[in-house]
Amino acid sequence: MNVSIYTLGCRLNQAESEAIAERFKNEGFSVTGPSDADLVIVNSCTVTSKAEQKARRMIRLFSKSAEVIVTGCYAQMERDEVSSLSGNVTVFSLREKASLLALPAHLRASLDAGLPIHEAVRSFSFRSDDPFAFDASSFQYHSRAYLKVQDGCDNHCGYCRTTIARGPSVSLDADTVVERALRIEAEGFHEIMLTGVNLTMYDHEGDGLGGLVEKLLLRLGDGMRIRLSSMEPDHVDDRLLDTLSDHRMQPHFHIPIQSASPRVLERVGRVYPMEHVERIIGRMRAVKDDPFIACDVIAGLPGEGEKEWEESYAFLSRIRFAAMHVFPYSPRPGTPLHGAHDRVEERVRDQRAERLRQLSEKMGKEYLSRQLGRTVEVLAEDGLEGTTGNYLKARIMMPDGRIPVRGLIYSGRIVSIAPVTVEVSSLA
Repeated sequence: MNVSIYTLGCRLNQAESEAIAERFKNEGFSVTGPSDADLVIVNSCTVTSKAEQKARRMIRLFSKSAEVIVTGCYAQMERDEVSSLSGNVTVFSLREKASLLALPAHLRASLDAGLPIHEAVRSFSFRSDDPFAFDASSFQYHSRAYLKVQDGCDNHCGYCRTTIARGPSVSLDADTVVERALRIEAEGFHEIMLTGVNLTMYDHEGDGLGGLVEKLLLRLGDGMRIRLSSMEPDHVDDRLLDTLSDHRMQPHFHIPIQSASPRVLERVGRVYPMEHVERIIGRMRAVKDDPFIACDVIAGLPGEGEKEWEESYAFLSRIRFAAMHVFPYSPRPGTPLHGAHDRVEERVRDQRAERLRQLSEKMGKEYLSRQLGRTVEVLAEDGLEGTTGNYLKARIMMPDGRIPVRGLIYSGRIVSIAPVTVEVSSLA
């Protein structure tokens, strides 16, 4: 039987999907694309209304030819709505997602006994809410490994539905993280991405993410790279920043800023000063040679008047990010700001979002232009494709026209930026 995992949203969802895919593969199922699947598992997102719209569209499409299971944040928040999309849909809420790790064994036994797939899925009654049961050591969709170390969030940003869906912050104990990382290394992977809902909130009342990274660097070999999925600024401290000087820490950082106006940040419940954000970025640039630093920005948050907008835009222009992920503010049901009376007019919001996208494109081109001639490391993916340490998608040129080995890290020089092309000189 063919099974497909269709993932929407964050890297944490991707990490969890990989663990589910591994269990199906281990039970003898073929993990394929959705068009060939008898069973599609949709791992959904609720961060924006567009993410939910896309989930609904894909669920309806997949259910025409396959049995569909829907899980993730959207399934957690709108279970009845998701269930009503098709008679072929079964919902496992976010809190039940870990149950899907036991589903392959149940399906194998049920199908071998002659049960139709619809009945086999509906007869599965096991439920688990363990957020750290997702411990894949092989990966179907990525050349790098994903390691989930944190879930949930203790912040209460006024626009955020993910916090409601995921619940309070929880952390996987450091010894288990190290054990799983060593197992991934033993499987032959050369890069691990640490993931979480709010990664920098990892064990924030203890040693924090910095303490965890220290332990990983102490135990992992010189050839294992570490990448951080995202870094909320409020819990980025000196201990974490100090670890970035290690050559194994990849020069790619993603910071959800959302707004650079102190008044807007206060209005939406974010509690860091912009001086702190600027200091973080300065430290990153001091220890890495022109790292790729990206940010999230929400255009048109409640309270973003013309003064606040210009203040935010000026900061973003001055800092010169390599990329900005721009989102027009989307009022989310159940959040404190859903009924806010100081919302920005949609026309103005969309104009601001477009200006931010234009700024992002300009800064991205400036960043790319500085990369020509640089020596970089590149992780080989499929065919001639790869990703550099600073997260540029690149074409890999091997000596004598050979095909790079998926999962290995090569060293080479960027000889073109349109498209980005790395001429390999050696293994890293």
